[in-house]
Amino acid sequence: MSQDRSAWTRLVGVRQASPKAAAAPAPKTTAPKPNRRKAAPPVAQAPGAIIGMDPGVSTGLATYSGGQLKALETIEPHAIRELLLERKPARVIFEDSRLQSHTWNAQRQKSRAAVAAVGRSLGHVDQICRQIVSICEELGIPAHGISPAVKGAKLDADQFEVRTGWGRRSNQHERDAAMVAWPFRGAARGQ
Repeated sequence: MSQDRSAWTRLVGVRQASPKAAAAPAPKTTAPKPNRRKAAPPVAQAPGAIIGMDPGVSTGLATYSGGQLKALETIEPHAIRELLLERKPARVIFEDSRLQSHTWNAQRQKSRAAVAAVGRSLGHVDQICRQIVSICEELGIPAHGISPAVKGAKLDADQFEVRTGWGRRSNQHERDAAMVAWPFRGAARGQ
C-alpha cells in the first residue's frame, strides 16, 4: 500500500501533510478596521422598486423604493438573474460601458500590457451589460443603460452621504450604482 501511495505522490505531485505540519499554529490575523458606518439591513422584495447597477466582477447594487435609497449591496454577476427574479423591480438602471467609446483610464497606462488589461476588463463589463439587458428583456423589466460620463464623478462616502442621506456603510461599486439610478429613483413601471 505504501508503494502505491508513493507512486501516486510521484504521479500527481501531492503529499500528505506530516504530523508536525498539522500541529503548526494557525497564522495570525489582523483585526478589521473599525467602520463608523452601520451595515444596511437585508433587502426584501419591494414592489415598484428601482434597482441601480454598477456592473463588474463586484457588481454594485442600489435599491430605491418610494424615491428613497433603501439598500446598497455588492453581488457577483452570476447572481443578477436570481436577484431580479426574486425582487421583481419596476425598472433597472445600469452603468453601460458600451455607451462610452473613449476609455480615459487606458490613456494613463504606461505599458501595452496595462492597456491590454484595461481592454480585457472593459470587455468583461460589456458582457455583463449585455447580460443585464437580456435578463431584463426576458423578465419584462424595463432596463436603461447610462453612460459612465452621464453618471458623473465618483463620490467618496462623505460626499455620498451629503447627496443621498445614506449614512451606512458603502463601497465605490455600491455608490456608483446608486448614482446611476439617482435621477430615476421616483420612476414607475413603464414610464
